[in-house]
Amino acid sequence: MKPAPKLLFADPQGRVMEHPYLIATLRSGEELVPPQDRPIPLPATGRLVHLPGRLPVGLDPETGELELVREMKVGGKTFVPNAVGALLPPGYTRTFLPGEVKGDGPILPQWAYTAAAWGKDGPVAWAIHTDKRSHWDPENYSTPEMRKLVDEHLRRFPDNRVLKQLKTCALLYRCFTSQNVFYVRDEGAIPASVMCNARCVGCISDQPADGPPASHERMEDGPSGEEMGAIGVYHLENAPGRTMISFGQGCEGEPLTRHKAIAEAIRYMRARTDRGSININTNASLTHGLVALFDAGLDAIRVSLNSAVKDLYEAYYKPVKYSWEDVEASIALARERGAYLALNLLLFPGVTDREGEVQALERLVSKYQVNQVQTRSLCIDPLQYLEVARDRGAGGEPVGIRELLQRLKAARPGLVIGNFARGLEERAVPAGRK
Repeated sequence: MKPAPKLLFADPQGRVMEHPYLIATLRSGEELVPPQDRPIPLPATGRLVHLPGRLPVGLDPETGELELVREMKVGGKTFVPNAVGALLPPGYTRTFLPGEVKGDGPILPQWAYTAAAWGKDGPVAWAIHTDKRSHWDPENYSTPEMRKLVDEHLRRFPDNRVLKQLKTCALLYRCFTSQNVFYVRDEGAIPASVMCNARCVGCISDQPADGPPASHERMEDGPSGEEMGAIGVYHLENAPGRTMISFGQGCEGEPLTRHKAIAEAIRYMRARTDRGSININTNASLTHGLVALFDAGLDAIRVSLNSAVKDLYEAYYKPVKYSWEDVEASIALARERGAYLALNLLLFPGVTDREGEVQALERLVSKYQVNQVQTRSLCIDPLQYLEVARDRGAGGEPVGIRELLQRLKAARPGLVIGNFARGLEERAVPAGRK
């Protein structure tokens, strides 16, 4: 029998240590629970992080009681410990949150904190390897020639506002989709909008004064249709193999607020090449704008949502002049137009997998024959999201993230569960093929 994974904690300098006897605990929504499911070895490109101002909670193996760790003494020094979590590389979906409670600290920065512990052979994390396609391997990104590739592309398209933003995203934020534009491969990003018609609690590019620091800065000026189209044409014509262009990135607002300029960009691209797929990542709020994009040649859409239940969706997105009904109308339109239809499901263990939430998602993927659910561990302070979700959404006991994904696949035979975008060209890929 394998020994139970030990609790991790960090000192004020962020140095991570193993507790001498306490077992790790996990958080599922509001509940702290003993280790369950099955952890995986922390991936090579994952890392352990401390959670400032959060106290670790362990399980006493003798009594089975939860124990809040308020103080630790190491090397003759006594200090208040910080809880520890893991950050996972692309392709993984967390199944539990770190076992911690709020101490004296700020709202945590926007990362997808995952339960972690110390196992027999090293650090482990509670996660599923949900997308094993290797072209998003972090080792393929931020390579030594990245800056040279950026400079070369800027010379090809001088004064292009799309590339001005992507340079920052590629070099500072190390955004993989932005870097793909300079590597000229796979899915390339085209940021389009400075505006947004939602006020998402976990927005990574715009936060209120009392919120956590936004992890990205929005572009200052929306590019023209021709600027976006020129970058898209070059990418679609020159990227080898499977390729696609995606409007709607983390460094911008809602792309549908600029549907006229994006429609112009799509027409520009399709007048010059029929290669690849053209996708939009969107909150799907403006159905009339989506009509214009499909008319122009859009063939793939990824709709972002945290829930398929109106009150929880609207509590998180805080929509301005649109509602959940508009989102569902856009999903219906995408199916009617034959687009590749994906959901960008912002997963949060203990909330997204509640029985009622699962049933609502099952109905959605079945009714609209969704092609893919992209699992996205929600980047937010866990306690901040629990405030949003409390007493909202569909209830019931959590069934677990693993069962949630299995039930979605059963509800919609042929559904792809993964983390990376597919386009229209992959819709006919036989089941089981990656």
